[in-house]
Amino acid sequence: MLDPGNAAARKDAVERLQGLAGKGRVEAVDLKFIDLPGRWHHLSLPMDRLDEALLCDGVAFDGSSIPGYANAASSDMTLIPDPDTAFIDPFWERPTLSLICDISKGDGHSCMRDPRGAARRAEAFLRTTGIADTAMMSPEFEFFVFDSVRHRCDVHTASYAVDSEEGEWNSESAASRGTRLPLGGGYHALPPRDRLFGLRAEMVRTIEQCGIPVKYHHHEGGGPGQSEIEVLFFPLLRAGDVTMMVKYIIRMVADRAGRVATFMPKPLWNAAGSGMHVHQHLFSGRRPLFWDEKGWAQLSETALHYIGGLLHHGSALLGLTSPSTNSYKRLVPGFESPVHLIYGLANRGAAVRIPEGGRTPETKRIEFRPPDATCNIYLALAGMLMAGIDGIRRRIDPREAGFGPHDEDLSVRPEAIGREPGTVPLSLAGAMDALEKDHAFLLEGGVFDEETLAVWIEMKRRESWDVSKRPHPREIALYFDA
Repeated sequence: MLDPGNAAARKDAVERLQGLAGKGRVEAVDLKFIDLPGRWHHLSLPMDRLDEALLCDGVAFDGSSIPGYANAASSDMTLIPDPDTAFIDPFWERPTLSLICDISKGDGHSCMRDPRGAARRAEAFLRTTGIADTAMMSPEFEFFVFDSVRHRCDVHTASYAVDSEEGEWNSESAASRGTRLPLGGGYHALPPRDRLFGLRAEMVRTIEQCGIPVKYHHHEGGGPGQSEIEVLFFPLLRAGDVTMMVKYIIRMVADRAGRVATFMPKPLWNAAGSGMHVHQHLFSGRRPLFWDEKGWAQLSETALHYIGGLLHHGSALLGLTSPSTNSYKRLVPGFESPVHLIYGLANRGAAVRIPEGGRTPETKRIEFRPPDATCNIYLALAGMLMAGIDGIRRRIDPREAGFGPHDEDLSVRPEAIGREPGTVPLSLAGAMDALEKDHAFLLEGGVFDEETLAVWIEMKRRESWDVSKRPHPREIALYFDA
């Protein structure tokens, strides 16, 4: 975020942005910002508004109209553009420069409910601990692309229907040609069965055009319509920005192609869902802190204590990383679902997986697998880092705590649920209960505050209640003739 008191920095930022805008023949500036649930909003300005005043003073808006921010009595809020987030928006008909914003209150003080601020404070807190300088994060993007989606939820009816041309349920259509995908049969599928490769290639081209390097993309294993795109590592705050950009780009490219992309964790029954596994490691300067050539799986004691923190606070963390009722349709036994609070080498049923591919100091990392893209990415990343820091500071040894290591994939054993080792919460309500009981680690360094967490928990409990009180179509089949 730009320092308003640094005149040279203000001038340099404006010149850089105007230079970028000139190359792109930009006509407008678009300001993007996130609400508490985790969705982007925006407002647009003429290009001539891009000056030092915009970067320092921002643009006022009504916070009472944005979910989770403020009540009407304290609604005056301000968007402060971050010049380091600039990119040319590839979807506007008129050339437009996009900037991601921080949010302050009308009196100029920072807004504690701004999720991006929590990510920024988490990075700052890490530095004050002396543990590390940088937390590097890399979320995976799993999603479904459907050709259509219809849904209705009324007093007398409830229904939804999604369709994919890849679906085996379309195998009797005249255009089938025997190339449909069964549930669970899509992993790394080759064209012509993979009918989304061209669309994904366009998504990747657009993502990289916006300055985000991509690792790879492929068809995912859940079956019809499921894809995955992976990007490289970024510092925590930047990883949050990249996540919002990638989700936006994927949705928009699909929309332009007459399709719809969803990051909903479980849109298809009895098929693998979509997670957003987060790879993470710490650095002190250029020195990677998770590597020890002589350690188990080449993990350092620092890495093990970080894992200990993630698993010790795992149930509470899911209140931030898996915060939807649909999250717990995905977090069930089977489908390589990470339902157990354990860690293991290449164990995809563990909440913490140690990828075997990390064979060098720079690539040694851990992967926290429960998150999904219904989270507010800034809160989720900040929460995971705070849990890891707590584990390091308290020297929580996952071996002594009974978290592993485990080689067996317990996710395929339903009988293991509820037994040792512990399992993740099995419902959104359970995750909120866990977060309410265990959140002191999030308050360290003022990264989170009690009020924001209380608002978050109340909001999510309302969602849980809203879904639970509605009759379900399956209940009609099971109980209508009672």
